[in-house]
Amino acid sequence: METFLQFLDDYTLRNVLLGTAWIGVVSGSLGTFAFLRRQSLLGDVISHATLPGVVLAFLAWQRREIGVLMVGAAGTGLLATALIQVVDTRTNIKRDGAMGVALAVFFGVGVLLLSMIQNLPTASQAGLDKFIFGQAAALVQSDVIVLLVVGGAVLVALLLLWRELKIVTFDPDFARAAGFRVTILEGGIVTLIVVTIVIGLQTVGVILMSAMLIAPAAAARQWTDRLSIMVLVAALVGGASGAAGAIVSAFGPQIPTGPVVVLVLTALVLVSLFLGHKRGLVWHWRRQRRSRKLADPDTVLGALGALESAHAGTVRGHPKAVVRMAVGQSAQVGQALAVLREAGLADEHDGDWSLTERGRSEAERLGRDSGD
Repeated sequence: METFLQFLDDYTLRNVLLGTAWIGVVSGSLGTFAFLRRQSLLGDVISHATLPGVVLAFLAWQRREIGVLMVGAAGTGLLATALIQVVDTRTNIKRDGAMGVALAVFFGVGVLLLSMIQNLPTASQAGLDKFIFGQAAALVQSDVIVLLVVGGAVLVALLLLWRELKIVTFDPDFARAAGFRVTILEGGIVTLIVVTIVIGLQTVGVILMSAMLIAPAAAARQWTDRLSIMVLVAALVGGASGAAGAIVSAFGPQIPTGPVVVLVLTALVLVSLFLGHKRGLVWHWRRQRRSRKLADPDTVLGALGALESAHAGTVRGHPKAVVRMAVGQSAQVGQALAVLREAGLADEHDGDWSLTERGRSEAERLGRDSGD
């Protein structure tokens, strides 16, 4: 506890903790909508497309101001999404192809501009190359304040547009029929995603920021089917990952914060994939096991009798799979067959099951009783 309090007293570590945790909360909340709208690749494209905007903003302002750099990053991010939309609607190139081209082109231009300005006397002091992989340790108090204000504005906008965004996300056709301006709302979602990505660039970097956007939502989806709970869980996962990454990197020898945050996110996603209450593999396996009902011995006895009758009364055996199909695809007939064998009503030979004379008589009696 004392060590943690000392951690909070340190100026740099406190800024890193608050900044990364807050970015995780905001990105997890907005990333839920990108995940549900199947726009995960769009987040990757936008994050890579922000790099040239950062460099151009620095060239225009000639000093490193986080607010100015964020404006430049948002500009090229929005430009990339607009170009993708134009290519998708005006050409025969599919959307995923347009996104792949946009990602490569914008990121390539950003790296080219970054290498061209390295000889400037102010460029080396700006640390623009840190935006590729992120450098949370460079956060100062003014940067954290900007992150808190901009991220708070994004969450407020999300709450104000909650009903509209929910309808557009799940049923855009119904939204159009109900009179909602779907195009404007979809553009609003993309804008909020762009802003969310932009505020996390300095901490995580353009390469890993898409993981901060999508991974919390992917983990939250395994635990619930309700949108409101999913957003809250994604925000919690993102915030906890950001805080954990900041703490681990602070106590480790020269461990970068961004990659650690992403590794923590990856661990939480894997845990959720296995243990998630709604969609986790373990719970899915358990539900499948419970759904397989144990077949009643009388039902299996009647099924064997019906199979013999279908073969003109000839005495022949039937594999367990055939008996299961006669009873029901999900039924477990093995235990029932064992009960019938112990009672002397059925017999098994080379994997095939058939009725004994006593079993045949009992099956005929059950048939008469059910007919009455």
